[in-house]
Amino acid sequence: MFVAINYITCESSYIARFKELFMNRAHAIDRLAGFISMQVLEPKAEAEPYLVVSQWNSEDAFNGWLKSPEFVEGHRRAFADMKAAKESGSTPPMHSKFVTYSVLTD
Repeated sequence: MFVAINYITCESSYIARFKELFMNRAHAIDRLAGFISMQVLEPKAEAEPYLVVSQWNSEDAFNGWLKSPEFVEGHRRAFADMKAAKESGSTPPMHSKFVTYSVLTD
């Protein structure tokens, strides 16, 4: 099994929008071969990142998703938000960083 964790830090003004995006997500990732599950973890402490934890059958399945139309579909609204911030000269409303893991024990 392979796990990818996306650490997402949101500007405080973007948190409600971030939650809305996940609560009404496209579910495009769910259609991909090799995808197992995804959880979005909300931090208990302010200023800590949200964690988006996805589990995959393999690293190849995960990498395939990153290059897929489903990736673009699933992130379309967030990409639009980021583009709008850039075009207006505003600070990006969120930052993300993927860290990947192999599962040692289950």
